[in-house]
Amino acid sequence: MASGLERLLSQERLPASYTELYDTVVLPCAAEIAARQSTVARTILIGLNGTQGSGKSTMAKFLVLALAEKHGLNAVILSLDDIYLTKAERQKLAVDVHPLLATRGAPGTHDIALAHSIVEQLQSATPNSTTPLPQFDKSRDDRCPSTEWHVCNGRPEVILLEGWCVASPPQTDAELVEPLNVLERIEDGDGRWRHYVNAKLAGPYGAFFQLIDTLVMLNAPSFEAVLEWRTQQEEKLAERMRETGGDITALSIMSSEELARFLLHFERITRHSLQHLPQRADIRVDFDAGRNVRGLSIRKVEH
Repeated sequence: MASGLERLLSQERLPASYTELYDTVVLPCAAEIAARQSTVARTILIGLNGTQGSGKSTMAKFLVLALAEKHGLNAVILSLDDIYLTKAERQKLAVDVHPLLATRGAPGTHDIALAHSIVEQLQSATPNSTTPLPQFDKSRDDRCPSTEWHVCNGRPEVILLEGWCVASPPQTDAELVEPLNVLERIEDGDGRWRHYVNAKLAGPYGAFFQLIDTLVMLNAPSFEAVLEWRTQQEEKLAERMRETGGDITALSIMSSEELARFLLHFERITRHSLQHLPQRADIRVDFDAGRNVRGLSIRKVEH
């Protein structure tokens, strides 16, 4: 019978060589998270920040496995990608506030109140509790019906909150003055969109991120590497669909031009985070442009 690691490698279509990364990165990270949880004996919230294409979703799944198999801890994943506002809610924001808010991704396009509520439910759950976890269907660009949501049974010891802007700091008003890229220059010339996004990051998002007990960061070398990584991610998704006979068009896989424009929505916060978050992270995995690990930094918890 295949081990849990072998099953997950197969499920994620990762080569056997990923076991080295599991041994050298995932297991030490899981050990530190377990040590931190043991000092408080309650459900802890782990923030997992990573740029587009950095592999944070995969990292989260392997951390769940390692925490369970090596430390006997039940962990659950809550992804920012699953708590986007509904399509109708974002379209209303596009009319009422700014057209760019129709595009999911930036702060202001998530249901942070829902995420906050879910974390509170998980942390106060009893052994018999059931907590519904939202799911988002990117092919429809809309939240799945509640009947399709996953359910967490009982109270987990660890919640893994993963997302591209998890714990990202806001900018100052002065930093928002000049457009950063062609998207901002042409479609946000007066700065209304970026000021709205920044206010959300400083307000409700910041308050939610204050709940994080430990911050893990998958640290990209530059924003330029992110486009290449995200492009590889789209190609991998398309290849998987071709192999399984799925409908590629149903997934709304983006062309290189569409992807480049999409990532412009993330550039400002990503660059700011890459500048300021590494020194704040409790656990940091540094990557080179080829997405190879070049360093692991862990700030050990004091027992």
